[in-house]
Amino acid sequence: MTRIVFDTATSLNGWIADEQNSLAWLFAVDGGQSPDEGLLPADAGVMVEGSTTYEWVLAESDILAHPQKWQEFHGDRPTFVFTTRDLPVPEGADITFVSGSVADAMPAIRAAAGARDVWIVGGGDLAGQFLDAGLLDEIAVSIAPVLLTGGAPLLPRRLESDRLRLASATAVGPFARLVYEVAATPA
Repeated sequence: MTRIVFDTATSLNGWIADEQNSLAWLFAVDGGQSPDEGLLPADAGVMVEGSTTYEWVLAESDILAHPQKWQEFHGDRPTFVFTTRDLPVPEGADITFVSGSVADAMPAIRAAAGARDVWIVGGGDLAGQFLDAGLLDEIAVSIAPVLLTGGAPLLPRRLESDRLRLASATAVGPFARLVYEVAATPA
C-alpha cells in the first residue's frame, strides 16, 4: 500500500535549510554528503519536492550542465515538482511540474508510485500541505548535530502529540533518526 512519507534532515533546532535556502550545512556533517542507507526511505517509488528545493538541487550540483548527477540522488524515480513557474528540466530526468493543490495532484502521483511509497523530499511547507489535506502518513527526520540561527522550518504547522506515534528512534552515524506515524485527523 502506498504511503506518503515526509523524510528529511533537520538541524538540532528544527531548520531544514538555512537563511539562504541552502543545505550546505548538512553536507558538511560527516555522512551528510552521501547518507547512510538507513537515512533514506527504502521503498520510495516517487519523489515530490517544492520548487525551492528543486532549484537548489539543480544549482548546487550544476545538474543542468551535468545531467548525470540527477541520478545520484533521484535515481530513475519519477519526480513531481510543485511550482507556479516554468523551470528547466535536466536531460533524462523524469519530472512532472504540478501547480494547484496536493489533493488534485494525488491521482497522478499515486499512479506513478504504483505500490511503492511517495517521498516528500522538501520543503516543510509542501509537507504541511500534504498534512492539511490528510495525506501524510509518516514523518521521518534525521537530526544533524548542527544548530542554525534561522531558515526554513521543519514543518510550519501545529501537530499535536495525539496524532503522532513514535515508530522508531535510532542513531545512524552522527544523526538521530526519528520516525513518527501520523494518525488521521479526528472526525
